[in-house]
Order: sequence, then C-alpha cells, then structure tokens
Amino acid sequence: MSAIPAGPARIRPVGALRLLTWPALEASGADAAVTARSGGVSSGPYAALNLSLSVGDDPARVLENRRRLAAALRTSASDFIFARQVHGAEVRIVDEADRGSGAFSLDDAIPDADALVTTSAGLVLAVLTADCVPIVLHDPVAGVLACVHAGWRGTVAGVCAAAVAAMQSLGSRPSDILAGVGPAIAPGRYQVGADVHQAVTRAFGSGAAAFLRPDSVAGHWLLDLRAANRFTLREAGLPDAQIHVTDLPTGPTGPASRGSFFSDRAARPCGRLALVARLRAPGQDPWV
Repeated sequence: MSAIPAGPARIRPVGALRLLTWPALEASGADAAVTARSGGVSSGPYAALNLSLSVGDDPARVLENRRRLAAALRTSASDFIFARQVHGAEVRIVDEADRGSGAFSLDDAIPDADALVTTSAGLVLAVLTADCVPIVLHDPVAGVLACVHAGWRGTVAGVCAAAVAAMQSLGSRPSDILAGVGPAIAPGRYQVGADVHQAVTRAFGSGAAAFLRPDSVAGHWLLDLRAANRFTLREAGLPDAQIHVTDLPTGPTGPASRGSFFSDRAARPCGRLALVARLRAPGQDPWV
C-alpha cells in the first residue's frame, strides 16, 4: 500500500454539528466521523445530539438527531446500519440487504453484534458509545470497512481481532488496514475492580502491564481502553503507523464541564455518540 498522509484526528464544525475525523482515513477513501454532543434536539441528560434509541430519550428526538447527522453528511438516515450491541466479540458482515437496519427502530437492528463489516460502498456503518472505544478499520486495497464497539468486555473478548479476522475473510491483509480509534474514557477516570483486573490479565498476560496500573485506592486499578485495543490491533498485524488514536476523552475535561462527548460514568442516564463510516464510491465526494 502506498503511503497515506497521517495527522491527528480533528474536530470540524459541519453546520451546527461538530464531527471528529481522521485525515489518514479521508485520504484512504473511507468517510468516518465521530459525533460530539452539539447540534441536536434532545434535552436534559441527553442534550443535545443523542443518537441512541435505547437510553430512555424521546424516540422522535433521536430520529431527528439521526436525520440531522445524515443531512450534515450529505446522505440519508435510511443508509445507516445499527446493531444491538451486547459488549461481546460478535461480528456481522453486512451488505445492501441490510441497508437501513436499526436506523428508525430497535426492532430491525442487526442482532447481537459489536462490530459491523462491509464491502458495499454507500452503506453507513454505525456504532454507539459513551466511554467505550469506537474504532473504524479500513482496507483501501481490498475495499473493506469495519466499525467496532469495544468496552472492557469486548476488549477482553478480542472484538478488534475478530473484526480484523472478518475483514481477512473478505480479502484484507492486516498490513493494509488503517485504524481510527476514537474518544473514550480517560485512563485516569476509568477505575476498575478485581473482576476486571483478573479478566484483563487473563486475556493479555504480561502485555496488560502497558495499560492496566494500580490506582491509589487499594484493590482498584486504572484501565486504558484505547491502549488495550491498540495492543490488540498490533497483535492482529496492523502496522503501528497505521493506527491513529485520538487523545480526546469522553466526559468532563475541566471544572463544570460536561465534555464534548457523552460519558456514562460521568452521568446516568446520558446520550450516546455515534461513530459512522462508509466506503466512498468511485467519484464520490468526501463527507466533510
């Protein structure tokens, strides 16, 4: 694969919305964006651009938020594909027959999946998070795209490795895959107990020391979810230079701050951000 320009993820205003994008993915022919909180119609703890139908928000407002996101991206909400995320490592390969799944109702969302993979240009894969890690994977050589939701359970279960394996089944080589790792809970805020410590150390062995450290509170640890998934992607064969990790956190970033991105640990209930991505068709303009 020829060299693709790198650079830090950046937040761009698109109308009233603010979207985080990765220059490397834009250059590779994939459109991918993570939504910040602004620009929607939800209120209270869901203010303003909540994109989840399963957290107690008014469904009509969620659908309007999805319509606004689609309009900002110059696409249609009927192109979206959402899954029922279960904090596991199940991957679903989707195609044209799945277009619109979960876009307007939970009833027809792709069942029990935390990663979606496609080779179909124009489909908009979507995952929802609020502290868990949203990850986009793109192979510009084989034309394969994946979106991954990785909480601690999915991380331990190897959801990123499972997504890479599914991409390989469609002709990808790990050395050709680029990754964008989006906003997640800051390591200094993600305190975990003995059960998570045991699960992480069982899954990663000695490698866990790179992203799991003792907290000042006895019997607790601090877990860096983004670093753990970067480790998994490296182990799956992605070159380090092709893994682009944002350092933007979910949740509060200072006194009296709600933060740019929803955080379940900071406030319950709360809304969900979306990672949305599509394979760009030949001759098609980028989203933003």
